[in-house]
Amino acid sequence: MKERQDDNPKPPEEVRDRIWELAEKIDICMFTTWDGQEQQSRPLSARVRKDEHAVYFLVDESGEKNAQLERFPAVSCVWADNGNYKYVLISGQARVSDDRAKIAELWTQADLAWWENADDPSIRVLTVTPERGELWDSPGKAMALVKMASAIITGDAPKMGDNAKVDF
Repeated sequence: MKERQDDNPKPPEEVRDRIWELAEKIDICMFTTWDGQEQQSRPLSARVRKDEHAVYFLVDESGEKNAQLERFPAVSCVWADNGNYKYVLISGQARVSDDRAKIAELWTQADLAWWENADDPSIRVLTVTPERGELWDSPGKAMALVKMASAIITGDAPKMGDNAKVDF
């Protein structure tokens, strides 16, 4: 197997900023919980708030994930922009609350697909406090294809862009 070399000269704060930026831009993430025996993932629309050091989701009070979070609050959120080869992971601690002011603040027209209005008593806010992050940030699909083709010709592993892990 070819040895892969990551060259990530960026300082941790720049990596964190890029993680926040991509997570906000991509929006939908795969939100993964643990039930004590296996992981379960589902797509959720994220409200990314770097200035609050939080990722928020509006969820229903009856969701299975809510009970899982009470027992196992460690979660991961993965965003993927497959068209541009950009991927972000944020892991941390999650909690569900009935913070009506925060629900009203986070409400968007897209939420009408799930609830009649922001005052629906079944809406909860799920808050993730990031602890760790990881970034795979390619220069884009066209450049990635060029790098892969070059690697085939030269026999070297392709350098696909930045890959970095940080603590929040």
